[in-house]
Amino acid sequence: MSGAFTARNVATAALIAGLVLLPVYSQVFGDRFILTLFTRIVILALAAVSLNLILGFGGMMSFGHAAYLGIGGYAVGMLAHEGIYSGFIQWPVALLASALFALVIGALSLRTRGVYFIMITLAFAQMAYYLVSGLARYGGDDGLTIYKRSQFIEPLNLSNKVQFYYVCLAILFGAIYLIWRLTNSRFGMAVQGARSNEARMRAIGFPTYRYRLVCFVIAGTLGGLAGALLANHADFISPATMYWTRSGDLIIMVVLGGMATPFGPLIGAVALLVLEEVLSGITEYWQIILGPLLLLVVLFARGGIDGLLSLLGAKVATKVNPKVGS
Repeated sequence: MSGAFTARNVATAALIAGLVLLPVYSQVFGDRFILTLFTRIVILALAAVSLNLILGFGGMMSFGHAAYLGIGGYAVGMLAHEGIYSGFIQWPVALLASALFALVIGALSLRTRGVYFIMITLAFAQMAYYLVSGLARYGGDDGLTIYKRSQFIEPLNLSNKVQFYYVCLAILFGAIYLIWRLTNSRFGMAVQGARSNEARMRAIGFPTYRYRLVCFVIAGTLGGLAGALLANHADFISPATMYWTRSGDLIIMVVLGGMATPFGPLIGAVALLVLEEVLSGITEYWQIILGPLLLLVVLFARGGIDGLLSLLGAKVATKVNPKVGS
């Protein structure tokens, strides 16, 4: 089996092709729900991809990443509530607000390690959660309904579900490409080196704190963009979007799909959310089934689903050509 046609590459290519052709299936068979479901999956996959940058490649276990989803979503919702519907205003505000929040959190949390880092990111996220819960003007605990999606220049119309899906998909693929380029650059290698041995990286002259902070801000900004998309998709935003359990969901997506891999978070998001949808349609106690399944993947599939596919491809290659395994 050649290097291009491994089980991992074939599965990834099939997933990408399926996502690209999904609206065609939806139109032909009149299945609008699947388009709505996968639009949500693509948006949350973008959030998971952004988390993978700091968790998978940077080794920074952030338990407050969902805060950026909420900040980006509320930036869109608040501006829409005040009568500002232009996406050329809403989206830059969402990105800037998320970047500034990430800068503040990163500047403080990156001076700590281990459980202290986790608790600081969690604490800031919960602060943001309780702050928006108290904003009575913007719905408080009940959330904020968005009556009109972000407006752009024609012919781009986010109210068209097919167009909106392809916009989300294009942004997702753009984010994956950006992170792939970043992590394979000198900057990315320095961040990954700091994950392995920060003291050694500092000793040879790399400003690791600065590099990790930039990485943290980029991840937060992409998370805010995912939040802006999520608010447009649901036509609604609520404090629940930034609750700590949502951060846990994003971590599961990254770990399930495969940390420090370009398409791992996308695979994990599709697997988790499709399983959740299927099992919830079978029984109301679907968490009892999903939990052990996730546990089995974590215990026996090193590197998540992406790692499992790589292992499968290696075994097939060994059977086809025994010299490969020797």
